[in-house]
Amino acid sequence: MEDSLSQFSGELPMEDFQMFVKEVYRHFGLDLSGYKAHRVKRRTEILVKKYGLQSFRDYMNLLLKDQKAKDEFLDKLTINVTEFFRNPEKWQELKNKYLPILLKESSRNFKAWSAGGATGEEPYSLAILLEELHAPSRASILATDLDLRALERAKRGIYESRALVNMPKLMIDKHFEIENGFFRIKDNVKRRVQFKQHNMLQDPFPNNIDLIVCRNVVIYFKPESKDRLYRNFAKALKIGGMLFVGSTERIFDASDMGLKAVSPFFYQRVR
Repeated sequence: MEDSLSQFSGELPMEDFQMFVKEVYRHFGLDLSGYKAHRVKRRTEILVKKYGLQSFRDYMNLLLKDQKAKDEFLDKLTINVTEFFRNPEKWQELKNKYLPILLKESSRNFKAWSAGGATGEEPYSLAILLEELHAPSRASILATDLDLRALERAKRGIYESRALVNMPKLMIDKHFEIENGFFRIKDNVKRRVQFKQHNMLQDPFPNNIDLIVCRNVVIYFKPESKDRLYRNFAKALKIGGMLFVGSTERIFDASDMGLKAVSPFFYQRVR
C-alpha cells in the first residue's frame, strides 16, 4: 500500500494513535510498541481515511465488528513484498559456502527457521536449495509470520512469474509446475516447510536451530526491539549456527551477542 499521505487533508493526532496502539494490544494481543511508530501510524491512517472515518477510535470500533477489516489491518502492517532468491548472489553464497557445512555438522537433523517468511518465497527458496544439495528428507524449515493471510498464501505455494525473476529457467522447470499461467511449488519442496503464526516481539523463539533466515524485517522495528530480536536469534542458534539477514541490516553489537560477522549478511554464533 502507498505510504504517501498526500491524499489526506491532515494527519491525525499522535496521542490518539498511542491510545489506539494500547487498544490493539488489549483487544487483539498484538504489541505494536516495538515497531517504528511513524510507519505504523502512517499505514493505519491510510486505512482510517479509506473507510471515510474521522479518528483512530472510529477505526478501532470497525476492527472490533468487522473481521475482514481486521484481517486487512494486520495484512497492511506486515511487509509482504518479496521474491524468490532476493539478492541471488548471497543465496548462491549460502548454497556453496555455508549450507554444505551446516548440513554436514547437523547430520540428518538440520533445522532452519525463516522468521517473517511472509508469503513463502523466502522459506521455499531455502527448501529449493536443500533439494539442490540433496539434503536428507528430515532437513526441515520452520516458516513463521504474524500475518495469517500471508501464511495461507504461502501454504498454497502459487506465485506469479514476477516472484521468480531471480531464478534461471532450469531451476523453475525443476521445482515448479505451471498452472493456469501461475507457478505452483512442487510437493517435494513444500514438504520441507512447516508454516506457523508467530509474533517475534511476544512469542517464545525456537531453539537448537542451524540456520535462521530473517531478511528485510528487522529494519521496521525500533532500535531497542532490534537489539532484543537479534539477541533472541543468537540464543536460538546452535553454536556454529548461522543468521542470514537482509541487505540493509547490520548487527552492530554482534560480538556481545556471541555472533561473528563471517561475510556481509551472514553471522555465525561462536559462543
